[in-house]
Parts: sequence; C-alpha cells; structure tokens
Amino acid sequence: MPVRGGEEKTQVLGRSVFLLLAGLVILLDQVTKALALTFLVPGESQPIFPNIFHLTLVENQGIAFGLFQGSDRILFILITVSIAVLIWIGFRSNRARLRTQAALGLILGGAVGNWVDRIRAGAVIDFLDFRIWPVFNVADMAITVGVGLFLLDLLRKQKHVA
Repeated sequence: MPVRGGEEKTQVLGRSVFLLLAGLVILLDQVTKALALTFLVPGESQPIFPNIFHLTLVENQGIAFGLFQGSDRILFILITVSIAVLIWIGFRSNRARLRTQAALGLILGGAVGNWVDRIRAGAVIDFLDFRIWPVFNVADMAITVGVGLFLLDLLRKQKHVA
C-alpha cells in the first residue's frame, strides 16, 4: 500500500536527514583528514593540551583499534557490503523514526569516510589523540555516536512495547 499524506512527509524528511547527515560527516571527515595530512608528520605528536589531547597522524590499515591489520581485501569487501546494506536500510523503511534515520546517516557517513581513505591511501587516516584511547578521526566519532543513537532508539522502542 502506498504511503500517503503525513506518512509521506515523514518518510521524505527521514530520508533527507539520513542523506544530509551522511553527506556532512563525509565532508567534515575528509576535510579534517586533508588538513591532518597537510600539517602533520606521520607518527609525530603535536600537543594541543599536553598529556590530554594531541594531534598525531596515524595510518590504520585495520579497523577499530587497529584490529585485522593485513586483511585489506576482506575488509574492503565487508565495508563495501556494509555501506550498501546501510543505504538499503536507510531507504527501505517507511516508518523509521528521525532518530533512527539520523543514527543511520551518521554511521553511513563515517563508514564512507573511512572507506574513501582505504581507496585513496590504502589505510584510514587517524589523528585525534586523547592519550588514553587509540587515535581516531571524525568518521569514527560519527559511527560511535550513530551506533549509540541507534541502540538508544532500539531500547526506547522495546520499553514502549513491554
């Protein structure tokens, strides 16, 4: 049955939020990585707040926390499939809440940002270094926030069902 009236507007708004957030994350991620590549030397740390926050250029050939180093082809295929699935999910749901669409947009933007690095540089460019956590980037932040929002939305849905 076709979507009508208010549902159609909600669907269009949700998809717009999904695409807009994904695009903004990709843009911000790629701009900040270009700046990091321009102004930082690989492995050299520039303290912003000494012993708290540094800018440290690192090329990560694995995934989160450097896991799966040396699995380039498999990672590329898995990430490409994941991006396709995220796009499919983002467009398939007629009744997805805006928070869910926002979460999916953040995750997609982060995944695409890091995927572009793999194509362009053969590794993900990381540069945000809080000293107590592995070095990361804007795409990683977007993925983390997106997953958190998505889980929050799932928990709230389950709470309303119970």
